[in-house]
Amino acid sequence: MLVKINRQLEKMMPFITPVSVVIGVLLASYLKNYSFLIPWIFAFMTFSGSLGSNFKSLKEAIVHPFPIIVTLCLLHIVMPLWAWGIGHLTFNGDVYTISGIIMAMVIPTGITSFIWVSIYKGNIPMTLSIILIDTLLSPFIVPFSLSVFIGQKVDMDVLGIMKGLLGMIVIPSLFGMVLNHLTKGKVKHTLGLRLAPISKICLGFVVMLNGAVVAPYLRHVSLKLVGITLVVFFIAMSGYLLSFFVGKIMKSNQETIITLTFTGGMRNISAGAVLAVSYFPASVAVPVVVGMLFQQILASFNGYFLDQYFNRRVQKQGISV
Repeated sequence: MLVKINRQLEKMMPFITPVSVVIGVLLASYLKNYSFLIPWIFAFMTFSGSLGSNFKSLKEAIVHPFPIIVTLCLLHIVMPLWAWGIGHLTFNGDVYTISGIIMAMVIPTGITSFIWVSIYKGNIPMTLSIILIDTLLSPFIVPFSLSVFIGQKVDMDVLGIMKGLLGMIVIPSLFGMVLNHLTKGKVKHTLGLRLAPISKICLGFVVMLNGAVVAPYLRHVSLKLVGITLVVFFIAMSGYLLSFFVGKIMKSNQETIITLTFTGGMRNISAGAVLAVSYFPASVAVPVVVGMLFQQILASFNGYFLDQYFNRRVQKQGISV
C-alpha cells in the first residue's frame, strides 16, 4: 500500500509544492507559529532520501570525476554568476531581492533530482555521487558563495548557516548512508519504502510553513512579485537548458545527459527557503519561496522534453539503419 501511495505522490510532485505554498499563505496566521519545526522535518526528509545512498558512489566519483566536477561548476560558479547578473539587471539597487535570487542558485542540488533521474533512467550512481559530494561540501560552499556574491550588503549569520546545513542535510545524510552500509542495502527496501511517502508529505508541510512565514510578501500580488516570479522562472529554466547543452557539448551518453540536466537544473529549494527564513530578512526569502512554486513543474516539463528528444533520436537512427 505504501509503495502505491508513494507512486501516486511521485506523480503529484509537480502540484504538491505550489499547492502547499498557497495553503501556507492562506493559513499563515495558524501555521507561522509552527515554523520552528521546519529544520527538524527537513532533517527527517534528508535522512529518508539518503537511505538509498551508499559510499560506493564516492568510489564511482573518484574513478569518473569529470562529469561531477562539471556539474559542481555549473551549480556553484556558472549559475550563481548568471543569477547575480540577471538580478542586478532586473532589480538594480534592491539588495534583498537580488540576494534572494542569488540564494536560490547557490544552494546545493536538489535531493529530489534523484527521483526524476530514476524515472527517466539516468545514471543513478553518478546522481548519488553529485548529491552526496554537493551535500557534504554545502556547509562550506554556500556561506562562501553568499559572502562573495552578497558581501557585506546583507547581514549574514555565516556560522548559523553552516550549522543549519550540517543539521538539516549533512548529518542526516551520513546517518542514512551508514545505515545503508551496515544493512548492506536492506534498509532501502524496508525502512526506506515506508518512509518515502511520509517524506513527500513532509515536503508539503515544509513548503507550507515556509509559505506562511513569507505570507505578507506573497499575499498581495504586485508588479514586483510578478517580476520576481518571471525572473526566478527564467533563471531556473535556463539552468536546465544550460546543463542539457553542456552534456551535449561533452558528447555524453543519454544517461549522463539526463543526470546532468536534473542535477544541474534542480536545487534543494526547501533547504534554501529554510536558510533564507532563518538567517535573513523575510524579503530575501521571497525569490526562494517563489522558486518552490514551479521547481517540480519545471522538472516534469524537462523530463517530458528529454523523453521526446531521445525518442526522436532513436526513431531517426532506426530510419537511417
